[in-house]
Amino acid sequence: MPETKRPLRILVAKVGLDGHDRGAKIIATALRDAGMEVIYTGLRQTPEMVVNAALQEDVDAIGISILSGAHMTIFPKIIALMKTKNMHDVLLTGGGIIPDEDMKALNDLGVGKLFAPGTPTTDIAAYIREWVGVNRSF
Repeated sequence: MPETKRPLRILVAKVGLDGHDRGAKIIATALRDAGMEVIYTGLRQTPEMVVNAALQEDVDAIGISILSGAHMTIFPKIIALMKTKNMHDVLLTGGGIIPDEDMKALNDLGVGKLFAPGTPTTDIAAYIREWVGVNRSF
């Protein structure tokens, strides 16, 4: 019998003191509806908590929702922790209120594509599928 591919596993998190999680919940639901297995960590996570959960859950991607303005602190911390844990084949992506020039700087650090509010959830799901298909082997 042929081996069945497991669904993509995505961890969705809110890091820091940002208490607005509606967008994260919408993304989590949309990714689940797109056939992905979603682990939602909830509010007020630390970068360490996110990376540890991603390791424990063996995820293909981490999605960070951020509206607090702390993106230039949080994303670099998470990507650095991922590198120390050899998570080179796990996508770090996310979205929220992030200026274009900051998105570019974060991409240069190794963060994947970042999405602005209003991005169709189908675009986000397609990006994750494409990235994982190219960068992860099962």
